[in-house]
Amino acid sequence: MSDRAIDRIITDITLWTASLVRQFPELSEELAPGRRSPVGTAPTAPSPARDELIREERREALLLQQRHGLVVPGHGAAPIRLHISDAIRDITDGVVELEEAVRARLGLPRPARAQVVERLRRIAALLDDIAAHPDLARHVRDELRRMARRCARTLGDTEPVVRVSGRCPWCDSVSLRAFPDRRAVLCVNPACTCTVEDCGCQDDPAYRHLWPEAEWRELADAAGCRTEELEAAMEETPC
Repeated sequence: MSDRAIDRIITDITLWTASLVRQFPELSEELAPGRRSPVGTAPTAPSPARDELIREERREALLLQQRHGLVVPGHGAAPIRLHISDAIRDITDGVVELEEAVRARLGLPRPARAQVVERLRRIAALLDDIAAHPDLARHVRDELRRMARRCARTLGDTEPVVRVSGRCPWCDSVSLRAFPDRRAVLCVNPACTCTVEDCGCQDDPAYRHLWPEAEWRELADAAGCRTEELEAAMEETPC
């Protein structure tokens, strides 16, 4: 795997970790007695379709663990329900499993007990070592992405999106969007698939090619827009 491909995976890990660190504590707040939904909204009732989606993600996670040889003995798949408490349990178990698997693969001692956010920060502190093992890096990316999505969906969050001018260098469609929360630009065309080595869009239909801030100048040149526009989009309030 090329250095650029590894750098892209590490960038993805950093983004998904930051998302979980920011949003996971909000799940506990949602469980607090008397917690009220934002004005004009009501709690979302569980639906069979969303329940099946969660189950499918969990099955995918277990397959990924088996594929990368990173299953931690003693951990299994708990039944998934669409309650906040179950999301907390699923993500907590997932982070514990992930940290233990990472440290086992790197030959490090079993980690001390800690809260989820602290464990996530400890995983992030090992990124240089993780980068030396491409299969481990891909697994960490895939697991953090899954858990971050679960967290955001449970909270009912919709990530801000801002339209960007120019055409995607990969599919030539006007589908470039700025995502201020991630400080990244993505192509949202479902049919777009890049040729970048080990980009998640090649093996995950839900993944979109992503340009982090360090690649904005290159993107602007290829897409026919300006870096100033990309920077401004990150500060915009979406309609």
